[in-house]
Amino acid sequence: MLAISSVLVACLTKTRLLLIDDDKSITGAMKLMFERLGYIVDVAHAGSEAIRKSHEKIYHIALIDIRLPDMNGVDLLTKLKESDPKMVKIIITGYPSLESRVQALNDGADAYVVKPFKPEELVATVKRKLKEQLKA
Repeated sequence: MLAISSVLVACLTKTRLLLIDDDKSITGAMKLMFERLGYIVDVAHAGSEAIRKSHEKIYHIALIDIRLPDMNGVDLLTKLKESDPKMVKIIITGYPSLESRVQALNDGADAYVVKPFKPEELVATVKRKLKEQLKA
């Protein structure tokens, strides 16, 4: 049977996005913003919840906070990469450092976004990375 990549599925259906952040005000605002743009959005407030959800559904994009209550976002990135290597994974952090940026990108992050960010810049990054995955 022909395997269809998650990026191709995103083009054939609505794009599924998983927001992973323990700050409920941030996930609430981001969920609303992406839903208004036509994305299907789920939220996880911990790494273990994100792993469980990623096994239940296919997500085209994951926005991952680097500081989660039960694990580091870069560690979660690696676990999500194992479950779906084609998923676009974007690390978001309010605590940027050169070390965390290099580690995240080396461990498979497709982008590294620093808080606070402009919503339109995050949306542009998501769209650009999804297009890049489609071309690959």
